[in-house]
Amino acid sequence: MFKAKNRFADAVVMGDEAIMAPKAHGTSNVPVQSKLRWGCDTDTADRICNFNRHYAEHSGYFEKTSFVKDASATSGEINFYDSNTGKLLFTAPKERTMEEFLVESRAHGWPSFRDEEVNWEFVRCLPNGEVVSVDGTHLGHNLPDGKGSRHCINLVCVAGHPAEN
Repeated sequence: MFKAKNRFADAVVMGDEAIMAPKAHGTSNVPVQSKLRWGCDTDTADRICNFNRHYAEHSGYFEKTSFVKDASATSGEINFYDSNTGKLLFTAPKERTMEEFLVESRAHGWPSFRDEEVNWEFVRCLPNGEVVSVDGTHLGHNLPDGKGSRHCINLVCVAGHPAEN
């Protein structure tokens, strides 16, 4: 791991291209889970998570799933798990309300996480801004704004169920 020169906040844990090297299933060792949360489409998820480095689900896709309804009915935080491995990648909202999280996500078209909502044990940011899991799942991109890092993440990539221990 290394730090990019003044491009990302200190909290961001950097990774390198080796994370995304070809593996048994695209950039991951395994395909996406067979049934994803919020009614996310598994074919779309597999394509974006494992066979893609630059593209994303359509802007606003997350609003066409049950995610917004479920999130709005939640008091507290939601855990987001890798759609391939089931590892915990994000927990939101932190240091803001659910409404603030949803407003920002709607404004940008994708669930938007701040550094304090990222589980840096399993998430890395590549020098080009691509956000990935340590297991090679493409997640989205870090698009910093005036408030700091803003990780715009494909819902299909974080709609997994928790891994069984």
